[in-house]
Amino acid sequence: MTVIDIPGSKSVTARALFLAAAAHGTTTLLKPLVSDDTEGFAEGLSALGYEVRREAGAWHIEGRPEGPGAEDADVYCRDGATTARFLPTLAAAGHGTFRFDASAQMRRRPLGPLTTALRTLGVDLRHPLAEGHHPVTVHADGIKGGALTLDAGQSSQYLTALLMLGPLTAEGLDITVTDLVSEPYVEITLAMMRAFGAEVTREDRTYRVAPTGYRATTYAIEPDASTSSYFFAAAALEAGRAVTVPGLGTGALQGDLGFVDVLRRMGAEVDVTASGTTVRGTGTLRGLTVNMRDISDTMPTLAAIAPFADGPVRIEDVANTRVKECDRLDACAENLRRMGVDVATGPDWIEIWPGTPDGAGVEIATHGDHRIVMSFAVTGLRAPGVTFDDPGCVRKTFPEFHRVFEEFRGGV
Repeated sequence: MTVIDIPGSKSVTARALFLAAAAHGTTTLLKPLVSDDTEGFAEGLSALGYEVRREAGAWHIEGRPEGPGAEDADVYCRDGATTARFLPTLAAAGHGTFRFDASAQMRRRPLGPLTTALRTLGVDLRHPLAEGHHPVTVHADGIKGGALTLDAGQSSQYLTALLMLGPLTAEGLDITVTDLVSEPYVEITLAMMRAFGAEVTREDRTYRVAPTGYRATTYAIEPDASTSSYFFAAAALEAGRAVTVPGLGTGALQGDLGFVDVLRRMGAEVDVTASGTTVRGTGTLRGLTVNMRDISDTMPTLAAIAPFADGPVRIEDVANTRVKECDRLDACAENLRRMGVDVATGPDWIEIWPGTPDGAGVEIATHGDHRIVMSFAVTGLRAPGVTFDDPGCVRKTFPEFHRVFEEFRGGV
């Protein structure tokens, strides 16, 4: 059995940084993810005037419930969607003028529903170039609160940003959601908000957040479930191969751990305990049709091993993957076809037929997307020879991926 120590969750780390910055007191984050996204988030907090002290294995954040310490700041969000969506929302609760910009890739990704919601709450927010996209300037003067309606069908991060804002408003927030994708990520948000002292309830499609503020705490970051999916998928490919990820088990916050249930349906043996999760390959990998709306970040992982199933694999209800770091549906289809696999796609689905992927001489078009690289590294276990046009983009969430995966490959 191979034991893989997976870095901390990107989603949990980003939320913890927001909550720590907003809390009264000093928060310590244990085992936070250290990657391009999270370092960009921490640097953004520093630019806004929050004190962030980083040491090996722990980050310490001095909270400022009143908002950013700077009255005027420029923040570069890099490629980070959580940074680009959460930090302008956090800044809006303070006082001052704050300008946010991001990479060309992040500038392409939508921000409109969040922009509209913040304006509904009275925030003076402007897009100097393209409406609904970065860059954005926030002229902040605190937020009274109130009621709003939100479409979170493109990204649950819009809802998460507003939920975390709620305790910082004068009167609280009532958020009614018309559509929602990746709902398990919202459950992460609610659990973490409560751990920092917030009061939030849900009635049908409406979330009610009280104006309680937050209190500092010591918070341990669990391993990243999306990153774990690559190693779990690799185990499922090989009869008798077992992979265990410690620290990611029955108490995990992240919905993407549900990917192991997909592998179980395909024939892998799965054991989830309080201390961790183990996936063991059985030599059987069945085709299936699966709705991955709630775990769409693992869609490329499944697509990458789908050709080795004994029947077609159809992944449905993943339209939001078209507005991630790249159009992931098209990127998966493009790269599988390069390897000789039959693929069809639609607006929100992809279907992959059994085949024998040929990796010899194939360069994977990554489109700068870390998840495309890590997913097709798994394909490469059974289709040797694949290379990547931008292997370094894994620094976004797992800078050491290639070293760790190569060590794992040696075991395979």
